[in-house]
Amino acid sequence: MTEQQAKIGLQSLEMEFGADRVRAAINAVKKFSIEIPSWIFGPFGGGRFGEYMPPGAARNISEKLDDAAVVNKLTGATDEVAMHMLWDFSDDGYVGSYKIAKEVAEIAAERKLKIGSISPTYFLRGSHRNSYAADEQSTADHYIDQTVLAGRIAKDFGTDLVTLWFPDGSNYPGQVELRRNYENLKKNLVTTRTQIPNDVWILIEYKVFEPGTYSTTIPDWGTAFALMKAMGGNTGVLVDLGHHFHSANIEQIVARLVAENIRSGFHFNTRYAADDDHAVEPSPEMARIFYELVSGKVIVNKDDSRNWAYMIDQCSGRENRIHAIIHSVDTLQHCLAKAMLVDQKAMQELQARDDIILANRLFNDALLYADVRPIVATARLEQLLPIDPIAAYVESGYQAKIEKNRI
Repeated sequence: MTEQQAKIGLQSLEMEFGADRVRAAINAVKKFSIEIPSWIFGPFGGGRFGEYMPPGAARNISEKLDDAAVVNKLTGATDEVAMHMLWDFSDDGYVGSYKIAKEVAEIAAERKLKIGSISPTYFLRGSHRNSYAADEQSTADHYIDQTVLAGRIAKDFGTDLVTLWFPDGSNYPGQVELRRNYENLKKNLVTTRTQIPNDVWILIEYKVFEPGTYSTTIPDWGTAFALMKAMGGNTGVLVDLGHHFHSANIEQIVARLVAENIRSGFHFNTRYAADDDHAVEPSPEMARIFYELVSGKVIVNKDDSRNWAYMIDQCSGRENRIHAIIHSVDTLQHCLAKAMLVDQKAMQELQARDDIILANRLFNDALLYADVRPIVATARLEQLLPIDPIAAYVESGYQAKIEKNRI
């Protein structure tokens, strides 16, 4: 899309949705920011992806942050980088290091980036018999210590946010005692919350299956909600798009959490079969999710304490990963723009009159049919950013540079 095409498209959108609503959408896109994961840029996946690494993959945290800085320069929306404790802040992959975290924060600042959320790493060495839900308290204590350290790092160098995902569960009936498995995890989470300052925000992620295929200790948002309530304090639920059955109505989950005034968070990605490895693709579901976030006033709110945490969690094995992360940011900005165009007052009037199909059509006019590329293009132009960040990346020569230098 050219600048001239954007101007013409913007005029068309203003005629249909009103100039005020279109301007609000432009401003929302400009304000929206999203964390990107450090792990997308470097070694991740191992045998799961046939040992394939995209050409030019980062070899260390400095190179990961180099790549993240390029993404932020092109999108203007990704100055926070999510970190995994034992991938980014450890010498041996077993014990986290405050000293390394401090060094990483300094490297990030040099690149005009910040450490974002901190994810303790529970699913590597030593978690084959569960982590927080392990019957062996010594195993759980090791992971509790790592999580408490994550809280300290988040407070001192990050954005006061720790995100928790557990691989705990089982593959066969009888392998673990289901009730005890849950009670162990809950007890250890409560212990953890007491050791992390309350101004550090903790989000509990859930996943319907994998790696446990018979039982997962936190399989759904209700379990995460119950654990969050048990922990108390500044704790919420982390919704990962790939962690649901295909029939799950994720936008309804969002509506429930908003209605309960639970400050929560999102891991964005796309799932075609299962899991969360693919870049975010435009879809009606994603647009509907953004509508719930917009109508719930938990995104681009002037009161930042109301806003949820927004992160991308993806890392598949075949595509160029810098292309993929920029593609995800681009998709999310377009979905936000669509959600901002919905005339909520008009839709509520149709709902009150029980005009079911008319309400649905009004909803879809914005979320399904509107071409919001001119809105996103205008937001970028006003920020002196490239209209097409992926095209700009391709033209930059950065990919050829890292493929040559990173052997």
